[in-house]
Amino acid sequence: MRVQLALVAKLFLLLGIGVFLRKKGIIPQSGKALLTDLVIDMVLPCSIISSFLIEVTGERLRRTAVIFVLSLGIQVFSYLLGLIAYRKCEPSHQTVMQYGTVCSNSGILGTPIAEGIFGAEGTLLAAVFLIPLRVVMWTLGLSFFTREQGKVSLKKIVTHPCIAAVLIGLALMLARFSLPALAVDCLETIGGCNTALSMILVGSIVADMDPHLLSCRDTLYFSAIRLVILPLLVALACMALQIDPLVRNISVVLTAMPAGATTAILALKYRGDAAFASACTALTTVLSLAAVPVWCALLL
Repeated sequence: MRVQLALVAKLFLLLGIGVFLRKKGIIPQSGKALLTDLVIDMVLPCSIISSFLIEVTGERLRRTAVIFVLSLGIQVFSYLLGLIAYRKCEPSHQTVMQYGTVCSNSGILGTPIAEGIFGAEGTLLAAVFLIPLRVVMWTLGLSFFTREQGKVSLKKIVTHPCIAAVLIGLALMLARFSLPALAVDCLETIGGCNTALSMILVGSIVADMDPHLLSCRDTLYFSAIRLVILPLLVALACMALQIDPLVRNISVVLTAMPAGATTAILALKYRGDAAFASACTALTTVLSLAAVPVWCALLL
C-alpha cells in the first residue's frame, strides 16, 4: 500500500506541474502538440525497447509461458469488450474508453507494485505480462484512434514509432542479443523521461478540461470496468483454470491498474476527446488507491 501511495502521489505531483505550466502559459496550446510528438516519436519508443531488455531463464520458463498466454488472452478479451461495452455511451467518448480498456498503467504503476509485493519473481513476471499489452496497445489499440480519420490505415499502424519499438524489442529479447552498454544507457535515459513528460502533458490537458467530466456517467462507468469488472473476470478465469497462485495474483493486480497516460496523449494527437481521456486517466488513478489494496487483500 505504501508503495502504491508513493507512486500515485508522484504521478499527481507531475500532473499538477503540468496544470501549473499550462495555466501560466509556459506550455502554450501549440506546445501540447509539440510535447505529444516528442513523447510518442522518441521517449515512448525508447521506453518500450528498454522494457524488453529482460532475461527469461530456464527455471522460470513455465511460469513466464503461462503468464504470457494469460496476458495475451486478457488483451484480446479487453479489445472485444471495448467493442461491445460502450455502444450506448457518448459517441465522442467511445474511442477513448475502448483504448483505455486495452491500455492500463501497468508499466508505470504495476511493475513497482508487483516488485514490492511479490519480489524479484514478481518483477520478471510483470515484465513478461506487459509484452502482449505493449504489442496490443500499439496495434489494435492504436487502430481505435486512427480509424477516426476515416479508415484504419495498416501502413500507418505498422510504421508507427511505437510499433517499430515493439518489434525491435521483441527481436532483441528473443534473439538474446545484448546491445552495447552505451546504447542501453541512452535508451534508459531517454525512456526514463516517459513518466514525467507523459504526466506533465496530461496535466496540461487537464488544465483546459471541464471539471464536470470527472463525475460524468461515462467516466464513472469506464472506471468501474477498468478497476472492478476486468480484474474480477481475470480472477474468476484464473480460479476456474487453476492457474498458479503467483501468476494469478500478479495478473489480477496488473489488470486492476488505472488507464494509461497514453490514452490522453493519443486522443490529443489524433483529435479525439483529450479532455475526457484526461478525466478517465485522473479518476481511475485516484480510485486505484482503493481498488488495488482491496484486490491485494482478497487475493493474498
